[in-house]
Amino acid sequence: MSMNDPISDMLTRIRNGQSSNKKTVSMPSSSAKKSIAEVLKNEGYIIDFEVITENSIDNLVIQLKYHKGIPVIEDIQRSSRPGLRVYKNKEDLPQVLGGLGVAIISTSAGVMSDKEAREKGIGGEVICTVS
Repeated sequence: MSMNDPISDMLTRIRNGQSSNKKTVSMPSSSAKKSIAEVLKNEGYIIDFEVITENSIDNLVIQLKYHKGIPVIEDIQRSSRPGLRVYKNKEDLPQVLGGLGVAIISTSAGVMSDKEAREKGIGGEVICTVS
C-alpha cells in the first residue's frame, strides 16, 4: 500500500501517541521526517529521535515529551499538503500563537523553524504548525 502524504502520517502518529501517553512512536524513516524531528527536538517539543535499522528497513523512533503528565505538544497541524501547497515569503511567514508556537518551514537552505527562517531572511513551504 502506498502512502500519499507521509508527513501527515508522521504528525498523526505523534498526535495519537501523545493522546495515549506513549513514551515513543515509530514510523518509516525519510530525510524529510528526520529534518522535521530535528526541528521539533531543537524547539523542545520532543526529547530525542533516532533511526533504527531492522531487516534493511529504516524506522524513525521519536521519544515524546511530557510535562507533569501533560503532552508538551498541544496541537500539531499540517499546513501544506500534496493537493494544496502553502508557500510564504519571508515577510508573510506565520507566527503561531504570537510567537509561542513554531511553524516548520522547508526552505532552499533546509528545514527550519519560522524564527530561524526570519533571521536568515528566506521563505519557503510551510510544512506544519506546532503549539
